[in-house]
Amino acid sequence: MSKVKFGIAGFSYPDWEGIVYPKPKPKGFEPLELVIKLVDVIEINSSFYSPLSVNSVEHWIKIVKNQNQPEFSFTAKLWQKWTHQNQDWAKSEVEIFKAGLQRILESGLFAGLLAQFPFSFHETKDNFQRLKRIAEEFKEFPLWVEMRHNSWLQDWFLNWLKENNIGFINIDQPIFPHSIVPTEIITANSAYVRLHGRNKENWFKENAQTAERYDYFYERNELGEWIERIKRIAQNTNQLYVICNNHFQGKGLANSLMLKFLFSQQKQIAPKCLIERYPVLKEFCQPMEAQGALF
Repeated sequence: MSKVKFGIAGFSYPDWEGIVYPKPKPKGFEPLELVIKLVDVIEINSSFYSPLSVNSVEHWIKIVKNQNQPEFSFTAKLWQKWTHQNQDWAKSEVEIFKAGLQRILESGLFAGLLAQFPFSFHETKDNFQRLKRIAEEFKEFPLWVEMRHNSWLQDWFLNWLKENNIGFINIDQPIFPHSIVPTEIITANSAYVRLHGRNKENWFKENAQTAERYDYFYERNELGEWIERIKRIAQNTNQLYVICNNHFQGKGLANSLMLKFLFSQQKQIAPKCLIERYPVLKEFCQPMEAQGALF
C-alpha cells in the first residue's frame, strides 16, 4: 500500500461537466468510475450535509470493486450538525449517520472520518467538551480534526489528540489574523493534509457561494512548498492522506495530479478535457486516451 495517498474532496459537481468529464454525459455515465482511475483517495463531501444513504454507499463500493482498485480509499466528512451547529443531538442521529460509514468500513475501503470545524470555533471550555463528546461518539472510526483558528495550537491540546490517537489535519487556507498557517503536525497513526486554496477575497465574504470560496488554482511553486512538508510528514507516520478541496471547475483534481507527479516524479493520467482546460497539466499528465481509457 502506498504510504502517501493523493486525492480530492467530492467527485461529482455540476461545474465539472466538460472539464473533468464529458458534457453532455453519456447515458449511464458514472463520475466515480472515472475519478477512481485518477486518484488514490476520495474525501466524501456529501456526508457533511446529511447522513449517507446506505444504498448510495453500496453503489460506490460496487463501482470500486468492479474497477479493481485495491489500494483506493474513502474518507468522509462529519455531518455539519456536530461541527457547525451549536446544538445538542440525539443518539438516534449518531446511529443513522454511522450506518453508511459502517458499511464502507466493512468493505475495507474506509480510511477514517474527519471533523472540520469553522474558523469561528475557537478554543474554549465548551468547544473542547463538544469535541470530546464527538470523539467518544465516533470512537470506532479513525478520526482527524481540522481546526482553522490558531487558539487550538497549544501543547495541551496536541497532547490530548496524541493520547487519544486523533489526527490533527494540516491545512493550507487563506491567511488572516489568528488563522492556522501551514503545519507539519502528527498526532495519530495516520496523518492528513487538506489544501483549500488561497482565495482570500471570497473566504469570509458575506453571501459568497461555496464554489467562490474554493475557486483557486495552485501554481507549481505553491505546491512545491507542500511537497517538502509532505515528504517530512510521510517519514514520521504510517499513512498520509493529501486532499485538494479547491474543487471548483476541477481545480482540485488538477492540483492533486500535479502534487502526485511532484512527489513521485511519474507522469499521471488525466482526462483530455481537463488538460485542455488547464494546459499546465501537459507537464504533469498524459491524456487518458493514451492509456486506452476513451470516453
